[in-house]
Amino acid sequence: MSIPHFRSADSSASTHSRPTTAKVTLPHLQEKKRLGQPIAALTAYDYASARLVDESGIDLVLVGDSLAMVVMGLDSTLAVTVDEMLHHTRAVRRAVRRAVVVADMPFGSYHASLAEGVANAVRFVKEGGAEAVKVEGGRNRLELVERLVDAEIPVIGHLGLTPQAVHRMGGYAVQGKTLRAIDELTRDAVSLEHAGATAVVLEGIPREVARRITAELTIPTIGIGAGPDCDGQILVFHDLVNLSFSKPAKFVRQYGDAAALFRAAVEGYRDDVAGRSFPGEAESYHLAKEERLALEERLAMDERAMDERLSAKLVLAR
Repeated sequence: MSIPHFRSADSSASTHSRPTTAKVTLPHLQEKKRLGQPIAALTAYDYASARLVDESGIDLVLVGDSLAMVVMGLDSTLAVTVDEMLHHTRAVRRAVRRAVVVADMPFGSYHASLAEGVANAVRFVKEGGAEAVKVEGGRNRLELVERLVDAEIPVIGHLGLTPQAVHRMGGYAVQGKTLRAIDELTRDAVSLEHAGATAVVLEGIPREVARRITAELTIPTIGIGAGPDCDGQILVFHDLVNLSFSKPAKFVRQYGDAAALFRAAVEGYRDDVAGRSFPGEAESYHLAKEERLALEERLAMDERAMDERLSAKLVLAR
């Protein structure tokens, strides 16, 4: 698609025109669970991807701290900061009109104290435009969830494979594989609901465990690597379209190959520049006829003057 660098003044009015669609809210997600209608969620980290995701009818857009790896090139989610997450949340918020926008609370933003956790969550709502925040952990996060709910900030929990606990878990491994671990996950999920959580992400757990937790809760479960029995599913946008530059996890299904598309486009551009076929006439601007003739006349005069100066120098040199 050709994107013009220059627009007339009246063309800017249509920049944000879109089909009118009903806004999705958190109560709508609760109603979807009640009706047995699956919730479709995706991550997005910038204006362009968020706009595409939103216009495609996705219910929930998560500005995930996974941007640390897929956007910033880091080894884990641990290094991304609140300010960096806010930067991306604001960009996504500008793009989204329909979906619920949820922001991940990054590592360190709610671990030191409840007061700091609430203050940072307020920033994501007030400065970032998020409609909810997501925090990782179970019973150790109940008081934080209660405080956030008291502050009118909806909270989505995250259980199972929690990337911010990667060092404690010893890597990105499937969780909930023993009866004791299953009971702990189930208790944590029920406790988060009682504390006021709006939904719970279940990541990297066996399908049977996710089914059990989903049946126990009245709030929606959103799975990623947790099987098809959750109330909704979420994937990383870059995994979905092959832009992660890493081997996809078992639970990822790729629906497109944006890497191949972008690479072919860039290589085609490079070749056209090298062969001087870009830019061509279609991509060039021109003077009006009168100005063009005037410029050609001036150039001709300049050329004659240069010839005269050169002839004079030659005479003097003799």
